[in-house]
Formats: sequence, C-alpha cells, structure tokens
Amino acid sequence: MIDLGIKMNTLPLVEIAPKLIELDSTDSIWENISGTDEIQYFWLGRQSYQPVWELQKQLHAKRVSGEISDVILLVEHEHVYTFGKNADTNNLLNSKPKNAEVVQIDRGGEVTYHGPGQLVCYPIIDLHDYKMSVSWYMRMLENIVIDCLQSYGIESGRKEGLTGVWVGDDKICAMGVRLSRWVTMHGFAFNLNPNMTYFDGMIPCGIFEYGVTSLQELDIHFSSIDIQTEIMNLFNNYLSKNTNEV
Repeated sequence: MIDLGIKMNTLPLVEIAPKLIELDSTDSIWENISGTDEIQYFWLGRQSYQPVWELQKQLHAKRVSGEISDVILLVEHEHVYTFGKNADTNNLLNSKPKNAEVVQIDRGGEVTYHGPGQLVCYPIIDLHDYKMSVSWYMRMLENIVIDCLQSYGIESGRKEGLTGVWVGDDKICAMGVRLSRWVTMHGFAFNLNPNMTYFDGMIPCGIFEYGVTSLQELDIHFSSIDIQTEIMNLFNNYLSKNTNEV
C-alpha cells in the first residue's frame, strides 16, 4: 500500500455554494423539494401575494411535521399592501395607488408595501435546529441584510425599538415574522429598485418620523442575481449549526 502522506482530517473543507431553484409556478415546488437535510432555496419570480402566502402555510405545516427540511422562498410580488394581524388600518392612506391589492395577514407589525423591485424573502425554518429565540432570529435577519449592504459599501444598522434595517433615518428593509411551534413564516422585503411612490400611500410600518430608501435611491449599481446569491450565502453562514450565534 502506498502512503500518499495525506491525513484526511487535515484536508480543507470545500464550501458548496447554495443552489437557487427557479420555479415556473408555486405548485411546482412539490416536484422540486428533495429529502436533503440542507436548506433549499426557491425563486418564485413575480407573483401575486395570496398564492405565495398559501404556499408558506403549506410549507410551514410540512416543516412542523418533519416532512421537509428548511426552505427559503425568494420572490418579487405584484403591488400589494399587507396589514399585520393587529395593525392600524388608518396607516394606509386614501392617496394610495388604486392598482395595489390590500391583504390582512397573520404576521406581526403594521402596514407594509410589497411590489416589483423588491427582493422578498420568506424563510420556513425550524428554530429547534438553531436557537429557540425570537430576538435571535430577528437579529439574524437584520444581520443578513446589513452584511449584504456592507458588501456594496453601504453602512446600515438598526434603530432601537424598531425592526428592519436602516440607512441613516431611512428604512431599506422591512421585516415582519410569524412563529408557530418554533417554525418561521413571513420574513423581509429588501428595497432594490421599487417604484417609491407606492410608499407615499401609507405610513410605513406606522412610523411617522422616518423615511424609506432603496439601492437605486442610493445610486448603487447592482445585479438582482448577485443580491440573491449574497443573501443565500449569508443565510448559509448564519444558519450553520456550528456557528449559530448572532
């Protein structure tokens, strides 16, 4: 037997980049979910809100029962305003554009806009496998967006007592989640290049004193595919079961 002088436990680990599976429709996800223990990422393209919300609920039930592994959905929505379950509906103004749907949903938080030019991310993950803490999970989501912005040279952060990610006094990423049996739903909406006039039709997240911004407003040149890839890589890094401290 020839000794090649290689000790297996000294070989460097090869990090496998996460794969983004593009779907033709929300129903086609069931043909593409595998039995792997790895996080699976799906790009849904542009979708109206209701079918994706229904898909989230179905995925959540299957994750709770252990039928599937963690799933992260990436999507761009048609124009829609969503209210959290205890939201003040007065924060949606009569001046809002008429072509936007309005939907009452089961997440926390106030009114939020979703539409073309946003990257919306819905993690369906079981926190039993990471850390059973709502605050830890929210800080992780914020850190993922903060780190992504940092890669484009943008300094961003949090505001005390408020959710989301901020560039100065302007919110660039809104967040609202729901947890049941420690499995997550909903997530965040990252403003890449949305039509900013839709934000004028509401008081974003019920906050009067601050504004809203986007990568385009900040004159940042970007590729949507590169943003998606960076977000997936950051999720994989933060959800590594050996490094799940935020």
